Amino acid sequence: MKVAPITAVPPAPASSVLRFFQRPKGVLILLLAALTAAAAVDAGLMLVAPGVLAALVTAIVIDAPLLHLRTRRWSFPDGAVLTGLIVAMILSSHEPWWIAAVTTAIGVLSKYVFRTKATNVFNPAAFALLVNYLIFGSGQSWWGALSEAAPVAVGVLMITGLYIADRVTRLPAAVSFLGGYYLLFTIAAFFGDPVHVSGIYRPPDLQAALFFALFMVTDPPTSPPRARDQVLFGLAVAVLSFAIFQLTPGIYYLLVALLLANLGEAWRRIRSRAAHRHGAPAV
Repeated sequence: MKVAPITAVPPAPASSVLRFFQRPKGVLILLLAALTAAAAVDAGLMLVAPGVLAALVTAIVIDAPLLHLRTRRWSFPDGAVLTGLIVAMILSSHEPWWIAAVTTAIGVLSKYVFRTKATNVFNPAAFALLVNYLIFGSGQSWWGALSEAAPVAVGVLMITGLYIADRVTRLPAAVSFLGGYYLLFTIAAFFGDPVHVSGIYRPPDLQAALFFALFMVTDPPTSPPRARDQVLFGLAVAVLSFAIFQLTPGIYYLLVALLLANLGEAWRRIRSRAAHRHGAPAV
């Protein structure tokens, strides 16, 4: 009697979705979506909804076909969705919807333009927001960081951000950035003009720094995997942020600092791979 061969049964769609939302990127999408919904209550749902929807649709429409070209299969563009959400949550809620769409498109495409052999160089959302500022001069309100909510919302932001930073194994980067950042500005307040740096400790700058540390500095593709390197990376972003804030009048000092640190991390990875190929110990 012949026994029919055993064939693999493809997983049910529901189970595949459940597994996706158990992974770090899936958890991050859920948490950012929850933060967006909570922040929209205070910022005004009808005001922010067009920008959020435009960013998400643009991210999916652009990245899904590009992923298909690279992998020869259709997959959910989770990284692009995260980029779209972060862009929409940082841009001013009073910007027109097409600004969010164009900015998201810049971020998604930057992953394919600025790359090392293994991954993208720049944090896509940070890169897109900076380019947006240079071209359109758009404002940023960081409304998605609950900057317009009650002060207790800072605790919600911190708990949510610390949880996801731990899930993506980038907690040292976030903590070292926040420690270095506020230490430098506190020293500046004692030995310089405290009024010049006082806004750092108040909304929306306070929430912006927390959101930036917990959701952007911790971006796995553009930050180091090892804890020691993460500490150095976070401190580098803090020092650069402080220096750019003191030397320039620009409001995008956090984004510029992160992009410079991303560039340094990409160079470190290139050197590490080159050393590994030649049998030298990785630095």
